Amino acid sequence: MDLNFILLSIAILSCVYMACNIGANDVANAMGTSVGSKSLTFKQAVLIAAVAEFAGAFFVGGHVSDTIRKGMLDPGIFHDTPLHLVFGMIAALIAAGVWLNIASYLGWPVSTTHSIVGAVVGFGLIAGGWEALNLVKLGKVVMSWVVSPVMGALFAYILFRVLTRLIFNTRNPLQHTKEVLPFLVFLVFFILSQAMVYKGLKNLHLDLEFTHAVLVSVAVGLISYIVARFLSSTIQVDRAKGLRGQFLVTEHIFKYLQMITAFYIAFAHGSNDVANAVGPLAAVVSILHDGSVHMKVEMPLWILGLGGGGIVVGLFVWGAKVMKTVGEKITELTPSRGFCATFAGATVVLICSKMGLPISTTHTLVGSIIGVGLARGLPSLNVDIIKQIFISWIATLPFTAVLSMIFYKVLLFSFG
Repeated sequence: MDLNFILLSIAILSCVYMACNIGANDVANAMGTSVGSKSLTFKQAVLIAAVAEFAGAFFVGGHVSDTIRKGMLDPGIFHDTPLHLVFGMIAALIAAGVWLNIASYLGWPVSTTHSIVGAVVGFGLIAGGWEALNLVKLGKVVMSWVVSPVMGALFAYILFRVLTRLIFNTRNPLQHTKEVLPFLVFLVFFILSQAMVYKGLKNLHLDLEFTHAVLVSVAVGLISYIVARFLSSTIQVDRAKGLRGQFLVTEHIFKYLQMITAFYIAFAHGSNDVANAVGPLAAVVSILHDGSVHMKVEMPLWILGLGGGGIVVGLFVWGAKVMKTVGEKITELTPSRGFCATFAGATVVLICSKMGLPISTTHTLVGSIIGVGLARGLPSLNVDIIKQIFISWIATLPFTAVLSMIFYKVLLFSFG
């Protein structure tokens, strides 16, 4: 049987395996707050994530990909031995997929980007030594262990404290919700529109410059504000319901805001992180096609579809455990708390990404949930679960690196 056919088949299976595990872990933790706060059932979350993730991956997932994700490794070291890069890409996909599989089984939300970066670093060390690695970029990834959760926690803490003061600590929370809601809706749609149109959807030619993006986002926000103003005027404030009844209605209103932000995070995740699964496969296809190593490679639509489909399947089949950890085990969530965590995470990811700061969506979301818990007091947090999550984050890079080294050597021995 032809060697190229065998390697391509292994690469495709490895890509699907990795994509499924991205769905089970990364997408599951993005939707976890909505499920944990009871804003969505598991099936509803899967349906929303399936549509948003696949749309993000297939339509704006990037038609050109870096040969080596995040520029961690110089592809030039494989100029004379392109097949060795094929072995490395396959090894990285399998190693990252195995780690994500283990983490999902244990209910740990970990970063898929860090997983694939660790795997690339692993086979890169075997192939070219430390000189082949970009240590500055690797240092930025390590820095994101601190930057991401701290920024998410800080923003979520402030947002939840503000909402608590404006709404939940008042004598008439539902009336105050009617007043605050239009401004919140404006803020949500402004941030999400800014994320989409400010160099966010290049493949759809919607990568506007900052000034134009702000104008578009303000326009979308104002339209949303007017609609929210009208809808909030229809809310009847029945004082006879008492505080408990008003709190229940207020929380029900926050469900819709949380669902909107959850859809955005799933869409953004599909458009960005699908490359962690399909990027290595695109590199393999390119090398097997012409026998050369390129810095950037074309992304065929069938590969994007493969990645998007795998993500959806993985979320549906074994995403429940990570959802439970994120949505229920860190701290108790209600729709308003879940909204604060999800919106804080989305905002921090947007700001840091545009500033070029190292950021992890997973770490930011977990940090945001911790921030909401801290706003309610330290006893509301499950410290043991948080310790386990932090340990899994630290273990991600070395574990995937070592596993990738092993798989790379096995493939080199079997086919080299």
